[in-house]
Amino acid sequence: MPKMTQKEPLRFSVSLVTQGIHKFYTLTLPSDILGRTCFVSTRDEDPKEGFQRLLDVQRAKDIATYIDQGLGTIPTSVVLSAQPEAELKVVGRGKTLQFVETRKAFLVLDGQHRVFGFSLAKTSLRVPVVVYNGLSRRDESRLFIDINTKQRPVPNELLLDIKRLAEYETDTEQLLGQVFDLFSEEPSSPLLGMLSSARRAEGKLSRVTFYAALKPLLSAFERSEPEQIFEAVAAYLTSFVACLERFDAVRSLTKPAVFRGVMLLFTEVGQRVKLKHGPAYTVDHFHEVLEPMFSRVKASIFTKPSGTLSDVHSDLAKALRTDFTL
Repeated sequence: MPKMTQKEPLRFSVSLVTQGIHKFYTLTLPSDILGRTCFVSTRDEDPKEGFQRLLDVQRAKDIATYIDQGLGTIPTSVVLSAQPEAELKVVGRGKTLQFVETRKAFLVLDGQHRVFGFSLAKTSLRVPVVVYNGLSRRDESRLFIDINTKQRPVPNELLLDIKRLAEYETDTEQLLGQVFDLFSEEPSSPLLGMLSSARRAEGKLSRVTFYAALKPLLSAFERSEPEQIFEAVAAYLTSFVACLERFDAVRSLTKPAVFRGVMLLFTEVGQRVKLKHGPAYTVDHFHEVLEPMFSRVKASIFTKPSGTLSDVHSDLAKALRTDFTL
């Protein structure tokens, strides 16, 4: 029986870094080697199955597609903990890291989806890597917790704002962004001074909330320009704000559940306006529909909303429908 030949150890240039009580190595590794040597749980026998069981496969596929299409770069370091199977050594006067290519050489502490995505990609690329060595299971667990709790994701509000600069917006996001800008800047906007573009702010509507509230209405504005959407929605909200003044509750409109519930009512109110006046969506015409409704709602719906946006909408819709008489 022929004797099995053992693979030569892999060697890569490395730098040693000390932070606090820990030391680690920084280097770059080919993505295909990462895919063949990394795993995500010490409890899994099969590294590939472990990735699929613990992580979001679609997210990894998106990363693989991103790599294969050559669309950009992923500069963030993957953080690994060398396992005994790796037989990790530093050679060459401390400038070279040597390890054995084995399927459970490195436990992934951070960057699990990136490593999984690399393993699915057809294209190989060099990936920045941080390697800890000699960690106990307790140390690995604590580092995993620290890395995954100390890092804070970019707020969705800021991401939406930046996507515009990066020209990564979808057609829907682009349309909603243009409408948002009109409500932020036009002197006639009933939401002037009540919107926050790139972050959440107390007493203001964020871009995320605004998009979520307006998106369900877009089907009613098929092939409409941003200015047309602004004019109709602004007329509706101007009337709604006038009605809220009787409760001294105008600022309640900046509460996400209230704003989204109010916007869900738009199509029902708009239908009544159209039946009575045709497509003339003016402040006065909206007020004809809304004013009787406000005689049957309580201020607490707006000032102390106790439920979800659906609850707010349900209470308003019920008050709106009770004005029908033969």
